[in-house]
Amino acid sequence: MITNSVARAAELLQHGQVLAYPTEAVWGLGCDPMNQQAFQRILELKQRPIEKGVILLASDVEQVEALLAPLESSRQQEIIASWHNRQADERGLTWLLPNQDVIPEWITGQHPRVAVRVTNHPLCQQLCRAFGSFIVSTSANPAGLDPARNFAEAQHYFDDQLNYLTGDLGLSPLPSRIIDAVTGQIIRD
Repeated sequence: MITNSVARAAELLQHGQVLAYPTEAVWGLGCDPMNQQAFQRILELKQRPIEKGVILLASDVEQVEALLAPLESSRQQEIIASWHNRQADERGLTWLLPNQDVIPEWITGQHPRVAVRVTNHPLCQQLCRAFGSFIVSTSANPAGLDPARNFAEAQHYFDDQLNYLTGDLGLSPLPSRIIDAVTGQIIRD
């Protein structure tokens, strides 16, 4: 199914469906992170091993407060500021946060932390709000191929194997940077 309705896309996620949608820099594949069957479908579509883990996308800090809680107050403020103080064309910033057994291990893979990004992409914000929580966000491409940069490329990769929320890609030229919130180590620059 192809839709431009955020409400319809959120319903699809709530019913365990996989969705392709535009993000800040590339098209993403998403699902309800608590639905293991939907997540397994993403892994099959991408031909991606579960050990790698994926990013969770949130509309605002409130959706990820439980994951920030174990961090020192100064680190929490740094992370929140990094999400709030971005321009539309700036690269996204994903933080690896303590999991605290809040997120299922199929999302984190072999990693002790969970990758989370609060998006500034309007369509992604609307989708997370309509869904009522964060969603899985992994690039829309089979393993080893370039991420889809438009609807046609996403559809070329996956045809009618999933659902599509159409809209404009964000202005960021690169996928998000990834930083470990506990150690400060840059994982992806």
